[in-house]
Amino acid sequence: MRDRPPGRPKPGARPGPKSGVTHEQRDRRERFERARRESLRPDDLSVLYGWHTVKAALGNPVRRIRRLVATENAARRLAEEGITASPEIVRPAAIAERLAPDAVHQGLYLEAEPLPSPEITAIADSGPVLVLDQITDPHNVGAILRTAAGFDVAAVVTTARHSPEATGALAKAASGALEYVPIVIVQNLARAMTELKERGYLLVGLDSSGEVDLGDVPLRAPLALILGAEGKGLRQLTRENCDHVGRLDLPGRIKSLNVSNAAALALYVATRRLA
Repeated sequence: MRDRPPGRPKPGARPGPKSGVTHEQRDRRERFERARRESLRPDDLSVLYGWHTVKAALGNPVRRIRRLVATENAARRLAEEGITASPEIVRPAAIAERLAPDAVHQGLYLEAEPLPSPEITAIADSGPVLVLDQITDPHNVGAILRTAAGFDVAAVVTTARHSPEATGALAKAASGALEYVPIVIVQNLARAMTELKERGYLLVGLDSSGEVDLGDVPLRAPLALILGAEGKGLRQLTRENCDHVGRLDLPGRIKSLNVSNAAALALYVATRRLA
């Protein structure tokens, strides 16, 4: 019988720990990888990651959680903050592999069903409404949602097409705001704006070429602020459906802002004037 070369395991033998990786850790990693390959990533699944994003989702009773993955440190922090959860425990690299290279997951990864989209008629009159006209950058939309939560916006209206899904980078940029601000998804933005008008909303578009400074527009509640896409601004039909189109007069040499920054400044101006 021929001897095996030194150091070579028996056929079918389980490899021992290597580079400090235990059998338990390897088993855990294998289970995660198997689940990753089998996990559902259809259109009806939202991927959320990052501390604030996942924590807010876990605290939202409306969210239906499919899967929660965490590092040991993140799971310990959840427990310390009194958040009841039973995550799969993995190493940070196992989460990073599922995400874009620049994604900052902070040890938490969650798959959940999307939140339901309410109808226009279900929007509460408790605060202003933001209407997004084909804003496609997920980071901008996420930042707008975060600002909307800060200003107690009643809802954000966006289109089913030409807008990013409420998942991934958008959810991370929103920093938990997805759980606080209803997103109304419509097929036709002009029709949705008409419905808002029928409910008594004043529709004010925001555009760098607006005819008057936003601070001089005669505002009243209920108010809907209409924000145009990056670069293109408001589409013609959207602009025509606005009651007013205002601009943000800036004292510096650059006269226009990133749309998420413009949303924050416009909400500040509007809410101060309506208070």
